[in-house]
Amino acid sequence: GWLGLLLVLAILAPVLPIPPPTEVFPEIARKGPSAGHLLGGDSIGRDMLSRIIWGTRASFIVGFGAVAFGLVLGGMLGMITGYFRGRVDSIVTPLMNVFLAIPQFVLALSLVTVLASGEGVAESRRLFTVVLGLGIVSIPLLGRITRANAMTWSEREFVMAARSMGARNWRIIFREVLPNVVPAMLSIALLGVGIAIVAEGGLSLFGVGVQLPTPSWGNIIAEGRGAMRRSPHIVVFTSIVLFLTVMALTYLGDVVSQR
Repeated sequence: GWLGLLLVLAILAPVLPIPPPTEVFPEIARKGPSAGHLLGGDSIGRDMLSRIIWGTRASFIVGFGAVAFGLVLGGMLGMITGYFRGRVDSIVTPLMNVFLAIPQFVLALSLVTVLASGEGVAESRRLFTVVLGLGIVSIPLLGRITRANAMTWSEREFVMAARSMGARNWRIIFREVLPNVVPAMLSIALLGVGIAIVAEGGLSLFGVGVQLPTPSWGNIIAEGRGAMRRSPHIVVFTSIVLFLTVMALTYLGDVVSQR
């Protein structure tokens, strides 16, 4: 319900009765909730409710986009190595172990800094680079989970029966193994969405996440951290939304894994 509400608000943001996220109201700068502004204003007087709703768009694009990228590539590598094993597994799995050994946040920070830093970088390119950087980081984790489950299911009786009947390997992978591996993949992927959203916030603290004036939960928190003493609501309200979203994604992942 929470995730659905956020998704609807993000989609309907242009038609909702809220001010634009960049409109400034000097009278509410650094002030808390009031009658006309339910969540108050930020450091320069922009409506916090509007910025959080519009920030949902960027944060969801980063979270779901990065994990979708990692799920496709990591899932494909995991299925191939878990089913065929042998030489393919001996090459791909050590590479994934190497990527897992590198601090993931440092790797994402380095990729985004190299690919989309400096003046004059288009916002769409920076957003794509953030998605790409976090997506690359998620590949080895999703690949290892998929590989472990593919190895288990590829030894089940119905898979062996399909082999004995002459079914081709790719048909067995997509018709027999993949449907049983998907719940575990989706469970980890949903958790990964929450991690990617939080990671984008960390990148914003270093100035390489989604850049202003485009709001995201990460850069709202990063921009408001300097006013914590006088205006804690800027960080607190955004952090509550972020917390509830990550908790909802974690809970949903647990439910999916039990199906």
